[in-house]
Amino acid sequence: MKKIKHPLLVLFVLVLMSVNAQEKKKYKIHTVAFYNLENLFDTINDTTKYDEASPIMELNESLRAEAYKRKLHNMAKVVADIGHADTKNTPAIIGVSEVENRQVLVDLVNEPELLQKDYGIIHFDSPDKRGIDVALLYQKALFKPIDSSSHELLIYDDSTRERVYTRDQLLVSGKLDGDLIHVIVNHWPSRSGGEARSRFKRVAAGKLNKRIIDSLQSIDPYAKVLTMGDFNDNPTNDSMKKALKTEADKEDVKLKGIYNPYENQYKKMGLGTTGYRDAWSLFDMIAFTQPFLEKDYSSFRFYKAGIFNKSYLTNKEGRYKGYPLRMIDAGLSGGYSDHFPVYIYLIKEE
Repeated sequence: MKKIKHPLLVLFVLVLMSVNAQEKKKYKIHTVAFYNLENLFDTINDTTKYDEASPIMELNESLRAEAYKRKLHNMAKVVADIGHADTKNTPAIIGVSEVENRQVLVDLVNEPELLQKDYGIIHFDSPDKRGIDVALLYQKALFKPIDSSSHELLIYDDSTRERVYTRDQLLVSGKLDGDLIHVIVNHWPSRSGGEARSRFKRVAAGKLNKRIIDSLQSIDPYAKVLTMGDFNDNPTNDSMKKALKTEADKEDVKLKGIYNPYENQYKKMGLGTTGYRDAWSLFDMIAFTQPFLEKDYSSFRFYKAGIFNKSYLTNKEGRYKGYPLRMIDAGLSGGYSDHFPVYIYLIKEE
């Protein structure tokens, strides 16, 4: 056999072989998303909850059914659109927050935009004083739940020592196309009363989140854990950096570490998911453990993170131009949520 002696020619041959090998590989891709649905309440006055303050309940009774129908349609339209341009599918898994009860989720997944995807629902009632919960929706053909649990956040007001009732954290374990993953859905305490005064609540939520992840990693250090939600804090706040111990750069994430792909989007690009007082905040995020960063694509790995902020979701004029277009601002004919959804793509070699 004649030997190739020229080093550049050898390099060219090796690169060509590598490119050809890559071209032959095919990958599965799934979207995992989170969306704060902003007050997805039904039209029934529940005396056990403070639902009178929801935008729908504030309407004249004759208009509530129409408003609820429009809200469901608009939320379903967005959910169906997240990631569709790249995956040609709706999200395999989507965490949601600010839902009143299980029935509103049943109504949502039965909207025409989502019905054929046959979404399952995992939901627990939480002790939140407004009566809003978190939940997980999943395509039954793609994700098979194994276990689910609701984790209570016990926090108390510093001055009164009375309990602050807020959302539980939802943990769901299951198999995504055969891969075992764990998903935590969050809606951490708000900044009501000011960021500094309420900070301890979100730090406590971060510590609870970290304990849940630690418990999974004590069983399996290589556990694939996704934690998603409306954290009511930015990626750089103490609840994320000190309590949850997230990292901004992949190379800094060690085994049992947590990567937050949204931190650099916030710090370096100035992106956000919700606006308030003429400033952007990036409260909605999906962070995950180190095994999603491995380069062996025999199981699902992280590919990309994004904010779903298509033009139709934004205000086109006025003081809040560019901010999320809320239904309360757009009236019965339009509007969505005061938050943009977030998503990541997971890929695996077929």
